[in-house]
Amino acid sequence: KNDVASDANIRNFAPVARIMKGALPDNAKIAKEAKECMQECVSEFISFITSEASEKCQQEKRKTVNGEDILFAMTSLGFENYAEALKIYLARYRETLVARGEHQRPMTSGGTTLNSAGGPQETSPFEGSNNGGAVLGNAMEPTEGSGNDYTYGVGQGATGEY
Repeated sequence: KNDVASDANIRNFAPVARIMKGALPDNAKIAKEAKECMQECVSEFISFITSEASEKCQQEKRKTVNGEDILFAMTSLGFENYAEALKIYLARYRETLVARGEHQRPMTSGGTTLNSAGGPQETSPFEGSNNGGAVLGNAMEPTEGSGNDYTYGVGQGATGEY
């Protein structure tokens, strides 16, 4: 286990804390331990999904994880509801790019590469809307890749094992 990578994931809980705070009344406070616990859970969830998507790519002899691989992994692991919300998000994000006249690069070797830098932060197509209670904001903003696939800045999981 890579303790440095794990510690870095746990300490960077500002985006998760913002989402937690948004679900609570304005006067509510969240203990540091609760934020750390939630960040650990989020890191493990990302690691779990990414590991499954990576395994699919290895079986198909591909080196690149794309958005469809993430959706497949979420569905195969029993997270159909999240996968469906993410499909809607991706469709709206792509519509936003088309409406802005932003060009996409031609597809290369089956998808796009995960970008640990996070890429450019565009305005979310969900900003200012209710989304039926779904929490999809700038923290999950996809990075424009090469082609019609978009990926997220997930990088290595909490254990650093990829």
